[in-house]
Amino acid sequence: MKFLKYIILIAAFSMTHTSCDKGFEELNVNPTAANEIDPAFQFTWVQLRTSGGRYENWRAGLIYSSMMMQHFASTCGYWVGDKYAYNGGYSSSLFDRAYTEQVKDMQDLINTLETTGGDPTMLGMAKIWRVVIFHRLTDLYGDVPYSQAGKGFLEGVDFPEYDAQQAIYADMLNELEQGIELLPNGTGFGTADLIYGGDVDKWKRFGYSLMLRLAMRLSEADAGTAQAWTAKAVGGGVMQSNDDIAFIQHTNGPDGVNMNGIGEVLDKANGFGDDCPRLSNTLVDWMLGTSDPRLDIFGVTPVNGGAHNGLPNGLDETSIQANPTGTTNDDFSSFNPLIVTVASPMFFQTYAETQFLTAEAIKRGWAAGNAEQHYNDGVRASMQQWEIYNASLAVDDATVDAYLAANPYADSYEQIGWQYWAATFLNEYETYANWRRTGYPTLTPVNYAGNVTGGQIPSRMVYPEGEIGLNPNLDAALSRQNMTSNFSTQMTVPVWWDQ
Repeated sequence: MKFLKYIILIAAFSMTHTSCDKGFEELNVNPTAANEIDPAFQFTWVQLRTSGGRYENWRAGLIYSSMMMQHFASTCGYWVGDKYAYNGGYSSSLFDRAYTEQVKDMQDLINTLETTGGDPTMLGMAKIWRVVIFHRLTDLYGDVPYSQAGKGFLEGVDFPEYDAQQAIYADMLNELEQGIELLPNGTGFGTADLIYGGDVDKWKRFGYSLMLRLAMRLSEADAGTAQAWTAKAVGGGVMQSNDDIAFIQHTNGPDGVNMNGIGEVLDKANGFGDDCPRLSNTLVDWMLGTSDPRLDIFGVTPVNGGAHNGLPNGLDETSIQANPTGTTNDDFSSFNPLIVTVASPMFFQTYAETQFLTAEAIKRGWAAGNAEQHYNDGVRASMQQWEIYNASLAVDDATVDAYLAANPYADSYEQIGWQYWAATFLNEYETYANWRRTGYPTLTPVNYAGNVTGGQIPSRMVYPEGEIGLNPNLDAALSRQNMTSNFSTQMTVPVWWDQ
C-alpha cells in the first residue's frame, strides 16, 4: 500500500514535469517548490524516470542501440538503427529525457539531503543512483553536462558546461565510493526504493557491482585506473546471486505512470505494439549454433511457420524480397511477448554481468579467482534471470549444465563478450557500451545505401540539435572531442574510453 501511495503521487507529479524541451534554458524552470518535496517520493520519481518511458526507450534504446547491436532487425523505414542513418530526434532522445526528467530532480534531492543534514543512507543511495543516470548518458554521448547539470533552479546555471568524459568517470567512481560508505548510517528510503525496498546490503553490493562495470569500462583507455578500481570493487563485494539484480518491477498502472517503457512500444496485448522488429539473424544463428535455451525466451518462431529464422540486418521492404530465407517479416522470428509487457521488469545491472566482468578481470590479471567458474556462474545466471519476467521462462540447472558441457569455457575474451551481449538483451544501452569497449562479439556491419558512417557501426549517439547556438559551452566540447557541428558526422567519433 505504501508503494501504491508513491505511484499515485508520481502520477500527479508527472503532469507538471512532462515536456519536450530542446535546450537547457527551458529546463531550469522548476514549477514546484523543491524543498517541499518528500525525499522518498522524489527518489521514487527519479527511479521511474531513469527506467524511462516510451519515447527514449523506443528511439535511443530499441531503434538505435538494439538494431546496431544486432539483437533486433527491421525492414520498417523509421527503424533506422541498423541502416546507420541519422535521425536527430531519435539519437538525442535519451539526452532530452534524462536532463528534463532525471538529472534536475536527482540534483535537487542530493542538494536537499546535503544541506539539511538528511538521512545519510538516503544520500548514499541517491549518490549511487546519480551514477546510474550519468554513466548511461556519458557512455552514449561522450562529454556531457555533469558538474553543473541540474543546477539551473538551485544556482542559476542556465548553460552548464560540458565536462570531459575522463573527468566524469573519475568523479563517478569517487561518488560510488562515497555513496557506499554512507549506506549503513541511516534508515534509507524503505518502500519508496523501487529497486531493493531499502535493503542496505543489496545497495552496497549494487554499488560495488556498478563500480566494477565503470572500472572495466576504462580497460582500454586507462588500464592502471581500471585495475585499481576493479580490485576495490571485487574486494568490496559485488552481487552474489540473481536475488541481487538491480531492477524495477513495473505494473500496468495506475494511470500508466509505472509502465515499462519497452512494453509501451511492443506490448500488443495492452494496446501498444510496434510490430516492426524481428530477432536479428546474428542472434538467432549464434543461439541455434549452440542450442541456447534463451532463444525461446527471447523470441517466438515465425508467424508463417517453421523453425526460428533471424532477419538479416540492413534490409528494407524492397530488399527483403531478394532475401533467400524469407520474403516478408512474418517469415522471421519475432520477440517473445512475455518479456515486453508494460508490467515487465526493467533491468539496470545483473548478477550475470558482474560474473562476466569478474571473469574478464581475472583473465587480465586484475583479480584473483577462477575465471572459468565465474564465466559458468554468469551463463547460469543469465539463463535463469528471465524467470523474474515470467515464471514460465524458468530454465532448470540440468539444462544449463548440458549447455555448459556442450559449450565449455575456452579462456577467450570473445566468448565472454558473446555471453555479455546475450545477458544484456533488452538492456541495449549497456550492450552497446560494452561492445564498443571490447569489440566483442564480432558483428558484421551493413552498408545500407545512404548511411552516414561509411558502413561502420556508429560510435556514439548525437547531441540534440537544439544545443547548437543555445548552449555556448557545446562548442568547446565538440572541439575537445575532435568533432564539428555537423551532427551526422559525430556518429563516427569514438567516446574517450573507446580507444
